[in-house]
Amino acid sequence: MPDRKELLEEFKTVFSGNTAVLDSVLPAFIFLLANALLGFTAAMWTALGCGAAITLARALRGQKLWYALGGIGAALLAIGLRLLLNTSEAFFLPTIVNGGLTTTVLLVSILFKRPAVAFTSHITRRWPLEWYWHPRVRPAYAEVTALWSGFFGVKLLAQIILYNRGDVDGLALFNLASGWPAMILLLVFSYVYGIKRLRALAGPSVEEFNQNAPPPWQGQTRGF
Repeated sequence: MPDRKELLEEFKTVFSGNTAVLDSVLPAFIFLLANALLGFTAAMWTALGCGAAITLARALRGQKLWYALGGIGAALLAIGLRLLLNTSEAFFLPTIVNGGLTTTVLLVSILFKRPAVAFTSHITRRWPLEWYWHPRVRPAYAEVTALWSGFFGVKLLAQIILYNRGDVDGLALFNLASGWPAMILLLVFSYVYGIKRLRALAGPSVEEFNQNAPPPWQGQTRGF
C-alpha cells in the first residue's frame, strides 16, 4: 500500500500548477455564504463577481484561464436558467446536467473498453495510451472508472432528489461538499486501489512497456 509521502508526491504531480481547485471551490463557497446572509439573488451575483475576480487575477498573473472562464460561463448559464424558469433551484440545473453527462461518458467508456480514467491519467502523466490498453493493465483502469461512475451516479441521484424538493440550501451545501472535498477522497482511494490492482494483474510497467521487455514483468509500482 502506498505510504503517505508517496500519496503527497502523487497529488503534487496531479495538482502542480493547477488552479482548478480554487477556481471551482471559492465561488461555490462564496455562494453558500452569501445565500445564508443575503439571500439567493444576492448570492447569485456575488458568486458571479467572485468568478470574474478570479479570472482577472489569473489574467494579470499570466495563468491559465480555462477553469475560471468555464466557471463564469457555468454561472451565467445557471443565472439565465434561474431567470427564465423563475425558480431558485433552476440555478443548479447545469450542475445536474453535467453530472448526468459525466456518468454517461464514464459508463460508455467502460462499454467500449477505453476507460475514461485512463485518459485522465494519460493527460496528466503523458504515458503512452497503448500501455493503458494492455490486457494486464486496462482492467485496473476499467474498475476505477466503474468506481467513478458509481460516485457520480449517486451524486446525481441526490441532486435530483434535492432539486425535486426545491431545497436550494441543500443543493448548495451538497454541491460544495461533494465537489473537491469528496473528489480528493475519491482520488486517494482510486490511487491506492489502482496500484493494488496493477500489482495483482502483473502486467508491464510503463518503462517495461516502452522497452518492449518480455514477461515476467516487475510491473508498475508507482503512479496510476
